Parts: sequence; structure tokens; C-alpha cells
Amino acid sequence: MKASFLFIPILMILSCTTKKATESSASANDPHSFARPSEAVAKHLDLDIKVEFESQQISGKAVWTIENKTAAKEIIFDDSQLNIQKITLGPEEKETTFELGKEVEFLGKPLHVAIAPDTKQINIYYSTGKGASALQWLQPQQTAGKKHPYLFTQSQAIAARSWVPCQDSPGIRFTYNARVTVPKELLALMSAENPQAKNSTGVYEFKQVHPIPSYLLALAVGDITFKAVDGRTGVYAEPSVLDKAVYEFADMGKMVTAAEKLYGPYRWGRYDLLVLPPSFPFGGMENPNLTFITPTIIAGDRSLVSIICHELAHSWSGNLVTNATWNDFWLNEGFTNYFERRIDEEIFGKQEAEMQEVFAKQALEETVKDMGATSKDTHLKTDYTNRSPDEGTNDIAYEKGYFFLRAIEEAVGREKFDAFLRNHFDGHAFQSLSTEDFLKDLDQNLIKGDKVLEEKIKVNDWVYGPGIPTNLVAVGSARFKAIDALLADWKKTGVAKGLAKQLSSNNERKYFISGLPAGLSAAQMQVLDAEFNFTGSHNTDIQKAWYVLAIRHGYKAADPQIKNYLLTNGRMWHIIPVYKAYMASPEGAKLAREIYKIARPNYHPMTYQAIDELLK
Repeated sequence: MKASFLFIPILMILSCTTKKATESSASANDPHSFARPSEAVAKHLDLDIKVEFESQQISGKAVWTIENKTAAKEIIFDDSQLNIQKITLGPEEKETTFELGKEVEFLGKPLHVAIAPDTKQINIYYSTGKGASALQWLQPQQTAGKKHPYLFTQSQAIAARSWVPCQDSPGIRFTYNARVTVPKELLALMSAENPQAKNSTGVYEFKQVHPIPSYLLALAVGDITFKAVDGRTGVYAEPSVLDKAVYEFADMGKMVTAAEKLYGPYRWGRYDLLVLPPSFPFGGMENPNLTFITPTIIAGDRSLVSIICHELAHSWSGNLVTNATWNDFWLNEGFTNYFERRIDEEIFGKQEAEMQEVFAKQALEETVKDMGATSKDTHLKTDYTNRSPDEGTNDIAYEKGYFFLRAIEEAVGREKFDAFLRNHFDGHAFQSLSTEDFLKDLDQNLIKGDKVLEEKIKVNDWVYGPGIPTNLVAVGSARFKAIDALLADWKKTGVAKGLAKQLSSNNERKYFISGLPAGLSAAQMQVLDAEFNFTGSHNTDIQKAWYVLAIRHGYKAADPQIKNYLLTNGRMWHIIPVYKAYMASPEGAKLAREIYKIARPNYHPMTYQAIDELLK
């Protein structure tokens, strides 16, 4: 009772400060959107579309309910290669004028729609263009079942504008209803309340009652089936994949319970996963109600399921409380990495969390080394104006953001920091915040003007400074220290027999690979492969690490598996390092281009655009 009563005034204080913060964030200039939400802003979407696989096109009507805050004469939406047929106003459908502005690199075009001071409804009739960056249309042979085509969207960061005319900024939130017509043999799913089985009509209706930003607008259509894990979690997948996925993700319910124990109730109803075909470019995408997930984490031994903890954590950090612009991206991903590792610790134990933290430090150091320790892109608060926000999808946002939160935890103690985070999520629920909004919240509700504490945390060094601040928390793993000793012995003796029995987990094996010497020979790799069978591993993290070494050190025995890996895996962060390793030598570059010629048609546009640049 006492804790509850103490909690109420804190929430009241937060809600008062939150309203001001949200208003300023929603009105803030987003360099990656043409919208002017301080003048006229979209509040609700009624979407009625048809998915046409033959023409690879979505067509229909987007009906926006808007708030005209300033009696403006126009409202501006974002558009990327859409075909706009006509636009009308109100339920009476009075036709209005519209104009597409000048094309801007990365952003598309502004769609100017003439409105009246009292306009509340805008009806946009449109179809998608051939180059819609959010859409991946798969032929039957590109799916697991090989019988039916498949479509999925990837709206993050600013690709929603390529399949729905919208105000495509994370600082603008809206609710939505949708009616989607698809071929009768297929099932449609969205980032909303979803059906669990196909119907006989091919028409599906959806409702998202919580306000979301446009990058969380998602659609998938395919030969998809469903199986429950427990009362509020389940898995969607192609029929041949479903049982393996349900086995792999059996701990989903435990993860949701652990997350709620840390930072409050899960507010989205169901939490389900959709296992996509291999071309999906990411590990996962945190679409509300329905996380899109890569099949590459189905290893058969549940060794890669911590990514589910990450996507689940986004239900709080990212989906519930969202970065206001993509220059504040660390607010989504740094918080989520922190939350993910807390769930990992709760479910899998402290030893697992410690291992993950060691890998996080390695990733951060490598990223800072690649970018340069003085690069402004290593600031947490970034500036991607006139650049694609996708450039910010790196370990600065994820791992520097994580270690900033760890620095705060270290300074104030876990119990106090947990209380702050719980209040943060509750007090800013379904709102978008800028970095400055968060820092104000941090100062008012945790630091409270304590200059000594602020200096201990080094807020400005983390947020507005380059590289890695001096107060990076110490990380370590007892198991990894033991592996360091095994590596030292192996370097002296060259004897690998018996090592596999001493490295029981895939994390330990991944760490072992990361510690192998730079001068490793192909003969030494053969000895290690005979002991561990790294080349034949089903764990894609192990595969990536080992295959990069195999290319670098001329271990040709792995070539067939590497080729198969690149042909069957479209996950960007897994395959780009392998292509990059090939490009380090003329012989490797030739082989990379030969493999890529076959693989490219099966990759997502985001993936092949990045690799095109690498291989040119």
C-alpha cells in the first residue's frame, strides 16, 4: 500500500512534465519528414487496400483524420514513388487540389494537400510504385513452402511513405483501422490485433487502438499458419517452419512476465512473432503486437533467442516511448539493449548477461575504431540531416546508448534506477521524446540538480561527446576468463582435442573464435574445425564469426558452406561482414561478385543497396 501511494504523486509530476515535453517533441523539426505537425497533424488512419501479387502493387484508399491546429490552408504528407490518383475531403468526398514538391534525396517528395480551416478528414486514393522501398515481394521459390508468393513490409526508418501516404516521422503518432484484401489462399497480418487463421474471403480487418508512429505500420501476406505458445503469446510462420519455431521460442511467455516484473505491464494485448522468409534484412522488427523475426535465429537449441528479449523490450522502449526524430535513435535502441539484458539476466541468469555485456563492449570499441574516436557520428545525439537515417543503425545507438544507461545505474544504484525507468515508461506512455526531453526528465527526477552526481555520470560526455567516455563500466565474465586461459594454452601447444567439451555454450564458442590470433593459419583452422565443427554450425552468430576468419586466413574447406550461407541468409549484419572479408583480396572479390550475382534477387532492397555499394 505504501509503495502504491508513493507512486501516485511521482506519476502526477511526470504526467505534467510529459505533456509539455510531448508537445515540444511533436512540433520539433524532423529533418527526415516534410510534415509540419505544429500546423496540421494526422491523428487516425482508416486504410482500405488490395494486395496484388501479379502487378506487385498495393492500391486503395488512405483516409486520414487530422487536427488542423492553425486553420492552415494545407497539410503536408510524405511520399516516396506513390501514384496519387485523387484526394477528397470529408465524408462527402469533395475533391481537392494537391501538389507533389521537388524530389529530395533519401526523403522522397512532399505531398501538399489543400484543406479548409475546418477540414477533419482527407481521403487519398493511391497505389504503390515499382520501387517501393518498404515492400519486398517474394516469388514462391523464395519462401520455405515454395508454393505461394509472399509480401512483407519494412517501414523503419522512413520507408512507410513508400506504401502509405503519411506524415512519416517518429514524433507523430496515430491509431489505425485497416481492411486488407489478399488472394484467398493467403493470410494477412498487421501490427495490430490479428486473425489466427485464414478465412474464405481473403478480406481481413485490423484495429490498432494505441497511437503508433508510422515506422511501426506493418503488413505481411503469405501462406502463414499460427500456433499458440501460451494464453497471450504465439508464433506465425509458414507451415513447414511452424513447429520448429514454436519449439525454439517456447520461453516467450516467461520473457513477457520477466519484462513486466521489471518495468510494468505489457500494454499491447497479445505478443506474437511472425517468422519471415530468410530475406528479411534484420534480426527482428518490433512491430506492435507482432514482432517480425528472422528465421536465422532458429538454431534448434534455443541459443539465439535473446533477440526475442530485445524485440519484446521494444514494446516499452521504442513502441511505448519513442524517439522523436531519428537523430534521437539511441533512445530506442540503447534503452532496449539495456532492457534486453535485464530480461536475459532474469530468464537465463547473471552469467549470460555478463557474457552479453562483454560482446557489447567489443562491438562498441570496434564501431568507434571504424568511425574514428573523434567522429561526430559517435555522439549519442546525432545529426543525419541530408543523409539517410539508416546510417544511424549502428552500435553507437545500441551499445554506447546501453553503456550510458549502465553508467547511470552504476552511479545511482540499480534499485533507484529501476524505479526511475518504471516511472519513465509509465509517465511517457504512447508518446515521443527527444534526447533533450529525456535529459530534462533525468535531471528533474533522478539527478535533481546534483552536480556531483551529474559529473559522476558524465551526461554530456556520453550524449554530446565523441568516442567512449572514461566512466565506461567494467565488464567481465568468469567463463570468458577461463576461455582466455584455454586460448593461451592452445596458442602454446596447438592441441585442440578436448576443447569442445570445455566450451559448453555457443556464447563461449563465439568468444573463443573472437580470441583467435591474427596470424592464424589455414592448417590451424582445420585442426579447430575438426574439434568444434564450426563450419557446420547451425548457429548463425558462430557461422558469421568463423566464416570471416576462414576467408581472411584462406581456409578453403569452408567455401561451400560460406556460399550456401550467403545464398540462404539475407540478414544484413550477418552477411555484409562476410562480403567485406571477401573484398579484401582480388581473388575473394571475384568470388564475392559471383556469389552475389546469384544471391542478390533474394535480398531485401536495403540489403542489396548496401552490398551494391560495397562491391562496386
